[in-house]
Amino acid sequence: MDVKPTALPGVLLIQPQLYTDERGYFFELYHTRKYQAIGLPAQFVQDNYSRSRRGTLRGLHYQIRHPQGKLVQVTVGEVFDVAVDLRRRSPYFGRWVGVLLSGENCHQLWIPPGFAHGFYVLSEWAEVLYKVTDYYAPEWDRTILWNDPDLAISWPLREGELPLLSPKDAAGKAFCEAEVFEED
Repeated sequence: MDVKPTALPGVLLIQPQLYTDERGYFFELYHTRKYQAIGLPAQFVQDNYSRSRRGTLRGLHYQIRHPQGKLVQVTVGEVFDVAVDLRRRSPYFGRWVGVLLSGENCHQLWIPPGFAHGFYVLSEWAEVLYKVTDYYAPEWDRTILWNDPDLAISWPLREGELPLLSPKDAAGKAFCEAEVFEED
């Protein structure tokens, strides 16, 4: 696999080795030893799967306690996937990175604990699979507004269209009011 750093240290773009022939392709979705060798945790505790239609924006989500590292991959369709550094002591605090993940490119994004995560669906439908390092804890679940002006995320929205949001995401907090991680 090929591992590329992003503009946010710790957030990694992973390009698995594809074995292709006339039938299609095969690749390892996850291999503990190989992923440990690049610095990812040895244990994931939960797999999540999301199916969303074009124009859906999910996020920006994080857990202020029991923070989750996420290994994100799209199995069908295409999304613009975003990580935001919420570690107050980080020199990258409040900065974001976005990448295209698709069923075609088979790329994965590793988002360590201490970051918010969100994605916007570009294809007719997208199916997103992600492994997490800690269990979902609804009492610690937090959401930052997707369009917060202090973050200024360049979501690739279709001109004149607003994203489809859940009530929870529409009611997210402003970045300046959000709980953030005080420790690195």
